[in-house]
Amino acid sequence: MTASVPGASNQGVEPRTAKATFPRSSRLLRHADFERVYKQGRRHFSASMTVFYLDRQAVGDTRVPAISGLRVGFTVGRALGGAVQRNRLKRRLREAVRLTRPFPGANSDVVINPKKVLATIRFDALLNEVSQAFVVIERKSAKGQAGSVPAARKGRGSSRPEAGSQ
Repeated sequence: MTASVPGASNQGVEPRTAKATFPRSSRLLRHADFERVYKQGRRHFSASMTVFYLDRQAVGDTRVPAISGLRVGFTVGRALGGAVQRNRLKRRLREAVRLTRPFPGANSDVVINPKKVLATIRFDALLNEVSQAFVVIERKSAKGQAGSVPAARKGRGSSRPEAGSQ
């Protein structure tokens, strides 16, 4: 049994107010939305997470919802621990996004994929990384996505054409 100090995990976190919520309309919920961000979007790397993002205005797909603002989703794989640890990571990320999410924000879909180190870093460091990721997303979407790393690059490795491609 582990002893815990009451309120120790909440240090530096302000109590929730009605204004700073994380509504359903601001979340990525459908599998197809996650897949689209992974396949068509860009990546931003930080020490404790990888952030995939896709500007919805740049995608000319009619199936993309016409929702304005930032939509955020989380993927926490089984390699990061059991269900309790994964849920704790998702709660920490959700709270960090809730506290740092820009209003109104870019019209982008964002998927945050944490690394194992996220479980051990301080919450203020997590807040800093999430806010920095949002700054990068806003800057890249304002520039028209120039200069960022594509999420799914074709032709990795050799520069010669594959057999049968002619």
